[in-house]
Amino acid sequence: LNSIQFLFSLNQLGSAKWFFLLYCIVEYRKTIFIVCHKCCLLFYVSVVMYVLNLARCVPSPAVIGRSAARLNFSTAAEATLEITPFKTHKLDSAPAQQVTVTRDEAMKYLREMLLVRRMETTASNMYKEKQIRGFCHLYSGQEAVAVGMKAAMNEDDSIITAYRCHGWSLLSGITLKQVFAELAGRVSGAVHGKGGSMHMYNAKQHFYGGCAIVGAQIPVGTGIAFAYKYRDEKRVSFCLYGDGASNQGQLFESLNMAKLWHLPCVFVCENNGYGMGTSVERSSASTEYYTRGDYVPGLWVNAMDVLAVRQATKWVAEYCRAGNGPIVLEMATYRYYGHSMSDPGTSYRTREEIQKVRKMRDPITSFREKMLTANLATEEELKNMEKQIRKEVEKALAEALQDPEPPLELLYTDVYKDTPDLVLRGTSADVVVPVPKNLTADVLKTE
Repeated sequence: LNSIQFLFSLNQLGSAKWFFLLYCIVEYRKTIFIVCHKCCLLFYVSVVMYVLNLARCVPSPAVIGRSAARLNFSTAAEATLEITPFKTHKLDSAPAQQVTVTRDEAMKYLREMLLVRRMETTASNMYKEKQIRGFCHLYSGQEAVAVGMKAAMNEDDSIITAYRCHGWSLLSGITLKQVFAELAGRVSGAVHGKGGSMHMYNAKQHFYGGCAIVGAQIPVGTGIAFAYKYRDEKRVSFCLYGDGASNQGQLFESLNMAKLWHLPCVFVCENNGYGMGTSVERSSASTEYYTRGDYVPGLWVNAMDVLAVRQATKWVAEYCRAGNGPIVLEMATYRYYGHSMSDPGTSYRTREEIQKVRKMRDPITSFREKMLTANLATEEELKNMEKQIRKEVEKALAEALQDPEPPLELLYTDVYKDTPDLVLRGTSADVVVPVPKNLTADVLKTE
């Protein structure tokens, strides 16, 4: 062997090379001087190669971050992260692609998404056990939309949405117990068990509810924006609808009115890919919903990223508050369940498609990994959070199911305000039929 071959051959032997050198020295004492020189050279070469091997083994920053979090090292106070680029329509600028999030904010967002997911999983089980009757539309997969938007809205901004409203209800001041009680038709529900899955409401926090009629909430949301404009209030109306409602005439009528009067209205299309069982490609000639406003500017958002949603919502809210008029916000998201609980959701899409989204794009899993990578939380903290949420949901459900159903008298309440007594006109005399108490609260006081 020549010198180079000799050195590389020895290096391939690993730790055995030292025994081989010792054998050479003993066996070939006459050539000890030459071997010693080669040994010195080998030592330096081996050190260099050892360092290079170590360099190849150094983990990436992402692995280091996750490892630090799992080992309970001190967490970071904040982190700056990259988000998916936005797409724009008739806009001169767009939100920044770098966002800064504090540890407390990140923990809050993850907790809210986990809570909505666990709540919806529990609602699915309730429906299967016949504790929920009627319609039930679940929000699983779309949690980042509600959590991210709510994080960016002002307290006096308003929300109105469609029938997939459980998550929005929970984030708008309705308690977990009230959601479960409403789903189960109990008197302690958000609207005393009368609204059910699709009609929760909390005006105190400017949540004007879920609406069962497809697209019917869009003109109402536009009207709320008109009220803000008329009163000269710096408030924004967020009007949500799905891709299934995006071809409704009332949307385009509302867009026209909002543009004419420069109303502070954000039209939010939650594009989850399917309107009931019809894919967007089969229902819409143009699937770029953020451009469908034509003369109304638009913005596309990767709504599987809670930070991207927050960033976009802040930006469009400032746009509207500055007096620029309406804007369309397309939230590209995905729903894991079928359209409703009566739809298995697998006749028009494959199970593989759903599993791929869960694995590659899930809003909770991906944000959880980002938090660990950025050292915003420890693995132990997040596991404890998940355990606490499970207990919280179980407790709320148990309490909700213990409450009674609403009395039959509530059939007559909250229909019209200050309903006068009914007058039945007859041939000889009028008959006055007293109307029961108008308000639910009045009935419940006497119960």
